[in-house]
Amino acid sequence: MGRKYEQLSLDERCEIARLQADGCSHRQIAAALDRSPSSISREVRRNSGRAIGYRPTYAQEQTQARRWSGSRLNHDPDLRRAVFERLAKGWSPEQVAGRLAREAGHKVISYETIYRFIYAQIARTKDYRWRHYLPRAKSKRGLRGRKGGSSATFIEGRVSVAKRPIAASNRKTPGIGKPTSCCSPDTARRSSPSMSASPASSLPPGRPPRLPSLSPSISLPSSPVCRESCAEP
Repeated sequence: MGRKYEQLSLDERCEIARLQADGCSHRQIAAALDRSPSSISREVRRNSGRAIGYRPTYAQEQTQARRWSGSRLNHDPDLRRAVFERLAKGWSPEQVAGRLAREAGHKVISYETIYRFIYAQIARTKDYRWRHYLPRAKSKRGLRGRKGGSSATFIEGRVSVAKRPIAASNRKTPGIGKPTSCCSPDTARRSSPSMSASPASSLPPGRPPRLPSLSPSISLPSSPVCRESCAEP
């Protein structure tokens, strides 16, 4: 196992500039700093100015500028407003990303960026109201299935499809092979198209909480379509 790599510090960059001014080669500088020659060569090549050459302060500024500075939703108010206005209406991140790409004619933002941004806010602020912007309103990512295998194995008196009657194969005998006997009236009523309601009307009454903003200068939609509470009737 190799040793862990660490970024060059400002003191090391000052030493690189001093040794380079004294005429030392990259290998000699690497030996003096206990670094690999490739690290010194890459540092000088990437952080040297055309007019000023290699300067420690300039190299430090260039390094910090290249580092990831957060999500685009942190720095682009217009894009953040467009994304969260649609999320507040009950759109999924996939739908938002697809609609923005279709309107702009090119990819604007990926749905993965939206998911990561929201979950990062939950982890950073511990404010779980952020989850109401997501389709399933989950505070953690991942599938949460039944432990121990498929739920089909827990059906009492379950009969395999391979053991069904031969008469059910041709579908000519009425009533054979239909799931009417295994569905309760409540299940049939919920699955019936005539009894299904719109997503908003099927939610319990109540006003959704006001979701937090990123900073005092940033305001997000205040009334997203919450999966546990919906708009006033």
